[in-house]
This record gives sequence, structure tokens and C-alpha cells, in this order.
Amino acid sequence: MKKIRIASTIRFTMMGLLIATTVAVPCIAQKPAHNAPDEAIVKPETVGFSSERLERLHALIQQEVDGKQLAGAVTILARHGKIVDYRTYGQRDIASGTSMTKDVIFRDYSMTKPITGVAMMILYEEGKWLPSDPIAKYIPEFEHLKVFKGVDADGKAILVDPDHPPTLRELMSHTAGFSYGSGHTVVDAMYQDQKVMQSTNLQEMIDKLAKIPLNYQPGKGWTYSASMDIEGYIVEKLSGQTLPDFVRDHITVPLEMKDAGFFVPAEKRSRFASNYRPDAQDHLVPVEANSSIPTDYATQPTMPSGGGGMVSTAIDYYRFAQMLANGGELDGKRILAPATVKLMTSNHLPESLLTGEFGIGLQVMRPGFGYGFNCAVVFDPLAATLPDGKGTFFWDGAAGTWFWVDPTNDVVFVAMIQRMGGHDNHRLEYRSHATVYQALLDPSK
Repeated sequence: MKKIRIASTIRFTMMGLLIATTVAVPCIAQKPAHNAPDEAIVKPETVGFSSERLERLHALIQQEVDGKQLAGAVTILARHGKIVDYRTYGQRDIASGTSMTKDVIFRDYSMTKPITGVAMMILYEEGKWLPSDPIAKYIPEFEHLKVFKGVDADGKAILVDPDHPPTLRELMSHTAGFSYGSGHTVVDAMYQDQKVMQSTNLQEMIDKLAKIPLNYQPGKGWTYSASMDIEGYIVEKLSGQTLPDFVRDHITVPLEMKDAGFFVPAEKRSRFASNYRPDAQDHLVPVEANSSIPTDYATQPTMPSGGGGMVSTAIDYYRFAQMLANGGELDGKRILAPATVKLMTSNHLPESLLTGEFGIGLQVMRPGFGYGFNCAVVFDPLAATLPDGKGTFFWDGAAGTWFWVDPTNDVVFVAMIQRMGGHDNHRLEYRSHATVYQALLDPSK
């Protein structure tokens, strides 16, 4: 029987466990979901949705708030580039009783990965790299990477040469053999000993990774990993800019993602959502600022994380997702060509990895469900037992944020919450898919 390699449900954008706390948070009665007037919102029926049936989506999120499993949330649903549902729920901060508003800033964590993927694809369009290129072409420190093959009788790691140098295609699809160090393998222990994800800068991270073997032969496995942080380093090397500056100049400013970035400046701190986790009694408590996973985002990081370092509002991330849904363009600003978006958002995993053996939480690589460049891809919805249209791509973050783009039905959905693991963020995510598509009664519109 194959060993199942499904990682923990909590999405580790930075390796390490949250420090336990016993501080209780007072429970405050929640207000029902509301939809403030917004001229950009169109009647759901004009694009095939049922207003009545969308109430099931609202009820799904509201029951999490009422059950004190969420402090609050913001959701956006759009079709054909038109927002049909834009809701706030609950509170930005439980202790103060501050209501959730549409301009609240959230920790994106691993929803940073698709943004870093777009940064890489911009450089791809400039002819600066190819998917078949060895990673070591751009990171010479990786020239002599070894592969872990087991341990000998004395418990010493057995290392062998890779069958081939790991490529950028493998890096961007989590199949190169890197890890986050959040598992229980010998290689994970090396990540933990080296404190790879706690490095002070990207060069230090690269130097540490160069000394650690790959988990497996390149292309022979799938492990959720620091690959997108490595991509961030490559973006800096190829562009001559820091990752935050490149993302700002080429993505967030052109797309008018006004509050997106790698930290929350002082003048915006009042709009920053509090971050929570469940305690032993399943009560929400604040995530501590000194946690091994960053949570305060008060200053520009010295090690910007391409895998989990960004923050944004819901509308910021919607604009990014809608750009991808439009084939790389939004409001006259072209970021990528349609063919490049297709390359990024198509499955790049071979059938040998789509066996249910690999994944993280409920994101299991299986028939019909694979991984592209920095995002998951549903290329056969029936085989994957999902209601989405063919070609849907998506991802989520450690604090429960999630999004998807469905090119077949021309649907975009974004949900922002701030709950580290706990009451099964993935189950809420997938239930939102069900409640959205049951409301799409006339896809022909």
C-alpha cells in the first residue's frame, strides 16, 4: 500500500506551529450579513444567478459567524466581469466589536502564490526563462543539490545525485522536491534545524536550501513547499528589483490593488483584520504577534515571502483574479497575454502524481484535479467530484482566505476570513463552491 502524503490542513506559508495560548476572547453578538449600496453590483439574474438561492451562500458564511467559528468575512462573487454579490459579515475585531467593512485588509498568506506566479510569467514573456530551464541556471547555489534516499544502519542520511537537475516547471508545480519543513520526514527535520523559513533574507534562505537534499527525485512527487519563495528570489535576480517593488510596479499598481502589499503601513493599521485561531475548546483567540508564522505585518519584510507574504482587501484580490479571468487584462491594463495565463493555469502534473497520494488538507492531487504554476487546477470536474467548470483554477491561504476563477462559466469568487486552521477552513471553502453553483440557474446568460 502506498504511503499517503497528505500534508496538514493548516497552510504553512512560513514553517512552524502557532504558540498555544489560554487567553479567552469575549463573545459578542454578531450582526447579520449586509450588502451596502454599491453601484458596481448588478442584479444576479442578469447574469444567470438566482438572488433567492444565493441566500444559501450568505447563510453558510453567517452560520460560521453566529457559531463563533469566524470573527467575520468579506465575499465577492462576479460573472462576466460584473459583481453580483459583495457582502460583509461579522466583525473585523472581536474584542472591540468593530464591524467588518469592505475596506478591511486581510493576510493573504498562500494566496500570495498566484501573484508570485504572475510575476514569474511576466518575466517569462520577456524571454528571461523557460519552464525547461534548470533552477540552477538562475541559482548557481543549487548546482550540486542531492536527493534523499533513506538512512543507513547508523541512521545517517543516504544522498544520491538527481536523475536530472530540477527545472523551473517542477519548481512552479511543487514537484522539484523542496519542502516547507512542516512534516515529519528526515528532510523536514533538516529544514527545521536550519530554520529555513525564518531566514533574515532571501539569500540566506537560498544558502540554507542549498545544503538540504531534495525530498525525492525531481518530478516524482508533490510536496507543498518553499518553491514560491524560491521563485521570489528568482524574480529579484531576473528583474533587478526587490520582490515587493516588482509586484508593486507590474501588478498591484497597474491593477489598482490599492491596499495590496507586503506590509500594512501605519495609516492603514486601523483597517487591518485581527487574526484568530481556535483554542483547545474551539474558541477563537488572537494569534500572538510573536508567533512563528508572521501575523502583524507592521514593516516591510527583510525576507519578502513569494509563498505567503502579502496582504490585501477583498476587492484588491478580486481585481487580480478578474484580470486572470479576462485572460490577463483588466480595465485596459494588460498584465499577461491570454496564452500565458493558459500556460500558468493548466495542469502540469503527470497522471502518476494524480493518485490521491499527494496533497495538503482537502486539496488532494487526484484524477481531474492537478496543479499548474502556483495554483490548483480542476481539469475534469466530474472526475474530481466538483461542481466547477472545466479549467477552474484556485488557491487559498493559512488564515482561511480562498478564491477561484472558473473560465468555463466565467465566474470569479473571493472570500476573506482570518482563522488559522481550526474549524476546517477547507470544508467551508468547498461548501462555498456548492452554494455558489446551485445558484447559477441559467449559465447561458
